[in-house]
Amino acid sequence: IIMCSYKANEVFHLPLEALKIVFVLTLYFIFMFFLTWFISKKNHLSYPKTCSLCFSASGNNFELAIIICIATFGLHSEQAFASIIGPLVEVPVLILLVKWALGKSLNSKK
Repeated sequence: IIMCSYKANEVFHLPLEALKIVFVLTLYFIFMFFLTWFISKKNHLSYPKTCSLCFSASGNNFELAIIICIATFGLHSEQAFASIIGPLVEVPVLILLVKWALGKSLNSKK
């Protein structure tokens, strides 16, 4: 929360930079999720194992990234700015992927 408050002005003053980061991270989360889903299904893993692997593969340790960026590059660095955008993108994208995965589970039980 503190980091977001420090970087809130930058998000609004540098919207193009923020959108670039959002776009790339969204693609990353979706790609990693569906790549892992495909590989898991090819290996005939169960639905619970598939979901566990998919969310482990697509989720990141942004908390660690934020700490490392601040310690290495400083609070006002571009790296710290980019690391703040990550969790703001990760949570909504993963929630949408949870909804999709639950839909697959319900469809497979019919």
